[in-house]
Amino acid sequence: MPLAQLNIATTLYPIDAPEMVDFVNNLAPINAIAQASPGFIWRLQDDSGDATHIQVFDDPNMIVNMSVWESIDALKAFMFKTHHRDFMRRKKEWFQHSDVDTYVLWWIPEGHTPSIDEAISKLTFLRDNGESPNAFTFKRPFNQSECLTLS
Repeated sequence: MPLAQLNIATTLYPIDAPEMVDFVNNLAPINAIAQASPGFIWRLQDDSGDATHIQVFDDPNMIVNMSVWESIDALKAFMFKTHHRDFMRRKKEWFQHSDVDTYVLWWIPEGHTPSIDEAISKLTFLRDNGESPNAFTFKRPFNQSECLTLS
């Protein structure tokens, strides 16, 4: 059973602003690292090769990232043991702070590609109900056997 993840962020500046150049210029290399990482299955992208121009929210500065991995460990290895880590450390340069959860993890059936609507509903569920097998974070990861099958 694969692991899906969604994270959202509100940029401090429009994505094409000079202050965002270092972030934008590193999207392709970071995405390439993700795709080459053990356990990577899929990531959300448009014709440009990333998801920064996929507008899900009314705020044009709110961006989304979504991917699917074979395991929590595979996702963690990419996030915290590759060059991606260096950009996570710089997030205050590019993104607004949020007092609510901005990412969510959930288990999906084999072969399923999650939709944006599904992902947003998981994040909303997490924010409204806290960590559960239905929607969780790295703070309280649920294993596959604890997963609730919800339709």
